[in-house]
Amino acid sequence: MAQPMSSASDDRAPRPGRTAAETPEHAGEPTGPAVLTRALTRDYGGGTGIFGIDLTVPRGCVYGLVGPNGAGKTTLLSIMGGTRRADSGEVVFGVDRRRVAVSTDVPEFEPWLTASEVVELAGNLVDRRLPREKVKVALHRTGLSGCGDRKAGSLSRGMTLRLGLAAALVADPELLILDEPTSALDPRGRADVLDLVASLREHTTVVFSSHILADVQRVCDHVGVVRAGRLLYQGSTAELVDTHMRPSWLVRVRGGGTDLLRAFAAENWVARVSSMRPGLFRVEARSLEAGERHLAEVLSRCSARVVSVAPEESDLEAAFLSITGGPR
Repeated sequence: MAQPMSSASDDRAPRPGRTAAETPEHAGEPTGPAVLTRALTRDYGGGTGIFGIDLTVPRGCVYGLVGPNGAGKTTLLSIMGGTRRADSGEVVFGVDRRRVAVSTDVPEFEPWLTASEVVELAGNLVDRRLPREKVKVALHRTGLSGCGDRKAGSLSRGMTLRLGLAAALVADPELLILDEPTSALDPRGRADVLDLVASLREHTTVVFSSHILADVQRVCDHVGVVRAGRLLYQGSTAELVDTHMRPSWLVRVRGGGTDLLRAFAAENWVARVSSMRPGLFRVEARSLEAGERHLAEVLSRCSARVVSVAPEESDLEAAFLSITGGPR
């Protein structure tokens, strides 16, 4: 079994060969998070960078990192992946540091190498005896089966992103760090990559950043929200949505719309009521319990003919805006 490795503080190079497994508290089966950061800081000046971030990524999850442009997502992932140093703080790994793979949002490869050579080289950096069959498997998993002999310099941006993902996957990492893995892909390509990411969670912990919140909600069971270099929230995706979204219902009626709007507006348990279009209203309750108790009662008092009442599905975008107070 691979030995888990703990990094030293990121403002200095870790000592080669020093693993957390050398101490008794790390003996036995791996437990605890796959990776965590403590008070991680990188200050670029002018209020940009990341400041005191304590991030915890549970083992075996898909962890989504979201935030506005310039929030610090790339800086945080770069430090975790070892391509950038922090001013202070530390990154601690609960997995073998040699089995951490990174794919950037704009991967760069020597243009004269073929796609197969790029993936094979990446695999050999981890295991010099890597079976060549694994190269083919990695290319196939990322939708590049027919591109093994193509030069890296001839690939489109979307294909280059897929090649970076193949290079990261070839040696079966325990922790995979992806910066905007779907940013350059068309809808079909995005769906393929998201399906792949979701399938990895059984054997690989995945951390990825994205500005496409629907993608994060689709595959991530944990999420971290970053704004202005600070971590505003981390926890389960479902908890984020439930905590920062008021329960609401979509009410469809025929006739009596004005009467209905006034009736709901007069109720103390209603946080907000709005007309989406003629005959369709959105009722937002202050609590789920109050809404379930009083919604039918108000509808029964109104002259409007009720066509349908349906709970509105909560979504990550609304929760994100609730936390950050602004757009992505």
